[in-house]
Order: sequence, then C-alpha cells, then structure tokens
Amino acid sequence: MKTDFAREISLKILYKIDVENGYSNIVLDEYLNKYREKLNIQDINLISEIVYGSITWKLTIDCIIQKYSKIKLKKISKWVLNILRIGAYQILFLDKIPKSAAVNESVNLTKKYAFKSTSFVNAILRKIKKEDYKEIENITSKEERISKLYSIPEWLVKKLLKEYTLVDAEEICKYSNEKPKTTIRINTLKINKENLIELLQQEGIKYEETNLNNFLFLKNIKNIAKLDLFKKGYFTVQDIGAGKISLILNPKKGEKVLDACSAPGGKTTHLAELMENTGEIIACELHSHRAKLVEENAQRLGIKIIQSQVKDMQKNIEEYIEKFDKILLDVPCMGFGVMKRKPDIKWQRKEEDVKEITKIQYEILKTCARYLKIGGELVYSTCSLLKEENENIIEKFVKQENIDNELKNIEYKIELEEKILPSKNTDGFYICKIKKDNKNAVLQ
Repeated sequence: MKTDFAREISLKILYKIDVENGYSNIVLDEYLNKYREKLNIQDINLISEIVYGSITWKLTIDCIIQKYSKIKLKKISKWVLNILRIGAYQILFLDKIPKSAAVNESVNLTKKYAFKSTSFVNAILRKIKKEDYKEIENITSKEERISKLYSIPEWLVKKLLKEYTLVDAEEICKYSNEKPKTTIRINTLKINKENLIELLQQEGIKYEETNLNNFLFLKNIKNIAKLDLFKKGYFTVQDIGAGKISLILNPKKGEKVLDACSAPGGKTTHLAELMENTGEIIACELHSHRAKLVEENAQRLGIKIIQSQVKDMQKNIEEYIEKFDKILLDVPCMGFGVMKRKPDIKWQRKEEDVKEITKIQYEILKTCARYLKIGGELVYSTCSLLKEENENIIEKFVKQENIDNELKNIEYKIELEEKILPSKNTDGFYICKIKKDNKNAVLQ
C-alpha cells in the first residue's frame, strides 16, 4: 500500500489546522516549503485545491458525510474525519478526478493513519455522490438551504437575511466560495500601465483589464512573489474593492496622512503612490511584526514617505491631535467580505465576536477623529458586511460626536457611503468618508 504524497500532505495540513486552530494559508505555506523539493507543480496545485476546497465547503461536506454515517461527526477521530472530507470534496466538487481514485486514495490514507476505520471510510465514500449536493436545493427552510448549499454558518445567514434581500444575501454567500482572482495594482511611481503590460506579455503572463485605473487581473500565475517584476516593485497584489478605499480618501501631494491600522501595507502604499511619494504618512500598527510588513512593502515599492509606528490606536496620542489632513481607518473586523480568500473566517468567527469587535471599531474611530484637522477628511472602512460593524458605527459616532462637540463648534458630516458586495471580480467592503468641519464655515 502506497499513499499518494500530495493527498497525504493535504491530510497533514487539514489535521493541523483542525487540531491547532491554525490559519490555512500559514499552515499550507509551512508544509509546501518543508516538502517543496519532493513536490512538482501538479502536486502543489492539488494540495492547494484540496486544502482550500475542503475548508471552504466544510459545512456542506460534513452535512453529506453525516447523512451516511451512523456515528456523530464529533465522535469520529480528526484523522478519519479529515480523510472523509478530502475524499468527499473530490467526489462532490472536482470533476476531473474519478470517484474511484478519490475513494481508493482515501482508503490508502486510512490504512496508514487510522487502520481500524478503513472499512468505515470505504463504505461512506462509496455512498457519496454528486446528487447529494443537488438535493440540498430541496430544503424548505431558506436559512438552512443557503447555509448548507454555500457552506456558510447558519447564524451568519440569518444576519445577512435580516439586512439584505434574499437575492443579495444568497449572492453574498455564493460569491464567498468563488476562487478569488489575482488582482494587481500598478506602482505608478516606477512604471506606467502600458510598459507593465508589455513586460507581462514578454513573460507570457496573461492579463485582463479591470474597471479601475491601474489595476489588472493576472490570469495564469501561481507564485506571484517569485516574479522578477514583483520583486522590482512594479506592482503589488490588491483587490479592486480595497483599491477604491484609498481612491475615495484621495490624499494629495504634500499632505500629512494617518493610516491607523496599516498592515500589511497595501492601502498605505497606495496612499503614497497617489501622493506621488511627496508628503508624510504615519502608518500605525499594534504589533511590531505587522508594522515590519508595512516597511517591507514600502521598501519594495520604492516609497520613502511612510513612517511605520507601533501604537495602540484605541488610546489617545496627544501629539497627534488635529495634526492630519487625511486619516484612513481600515479597522479590524469580522472579515465576512473576504471569505473567498480566507475561508477559515467562517469557522473561527462566532456570533458573540461581533459585539466585541464593534467596541474596538467604535473606540478607534472616536479616538482617531480627534487627530483630524478642521476641514480634514477621514475614511472608515471594513472588509465586512454587517451593519453592526459599518452603518451602525458611523450613525452612532456622528450623532454622539456632534452632540459632544456642540460647544466646540465642530461638526462631522458624512460625505460618501458605499458598500461593495462580493462578486466574481472583487471582495466585499464598506467605505464611509467623513469630513470634520467648523459649523460656522462659509461655503465657497
């Protein structure tokens, strides 16, 4: 008996994620780097497909496994359950892999990691068929149907249905499982769009235009960080929705800008490019290792105006008060707009976490608003989709701050509010632009 090496590595990764509550991208990179010399490109692709696919569709897969198992899933060993998930994912969602191969390789893995369960795994996987997934469409409860059809926790589905139409809620869940596109932002400090496209074509890299200037989709690229064009800083990876955030803040040359939650630096460096590398950006992060990511990104892109600082942005910083022309608050959030890139979010976030994260969001907004000059503008953004993290925070802030500042003659006004729902081309985001003004200011 010989196990397929790629599937065995996939099992080890999923087991570690399951047992240690690890992040899929970190554990995947760890194992790929450890075994890179033994893996070819087909192996790497299969491992990535199985790992991300099994995590993305975990709820749906578990539901179908339970249909055929007399044993409750929580009583099945982690090794056996993850072998079942790997096999079921291939049977249900991968058309190019024959069912016989998926079953046989799973059985081989069981012989090595849980020998006594070999017949159990064999019996369950032989019963699973693609029609099991299609039958979910017949579930009458819309919450349960959407949850199991798109592998989204039912508590989150219920929240989405309260805030969106049935069509929009279902679209959000559907596109949260789409494979994300590789989107790049051209570094206009080093190269223009036409010249970069020419270099991409020379490298045999296919691209597609986007609806945002200086952003492109790359179509046939696997390890973007190893590209010479990336190392030279000609572009960085950034979603279109994320790119809109900096464009809406619209910083100008020579301005003083605060990016309060800056790591890993995608939006920070975009601000610097829009400022033509002229002015000053203070980029804050709570942890030094995350602040270092911002510095590394800035260095690769040739940006000189970013000062990275380790700060807790919930706490008042006296020297920052009314010192900034523009402020970006891309605050910590539940992350439900980026589930296609980070499927772990679905299983690691709990309903009770919403209350805790909104306290942090509101405190950062309230504290950092003091750092804005009169006449300055602030953008509050999240990669989440719940009103509790977005519209409700802004409504509470504007109302309360305007009451508190009645005697100071300061007024906060919402200038723009936009919500971007997940689609085939973008992740989901909420963006709100606020202006801090003197109530007696004369309109020009």
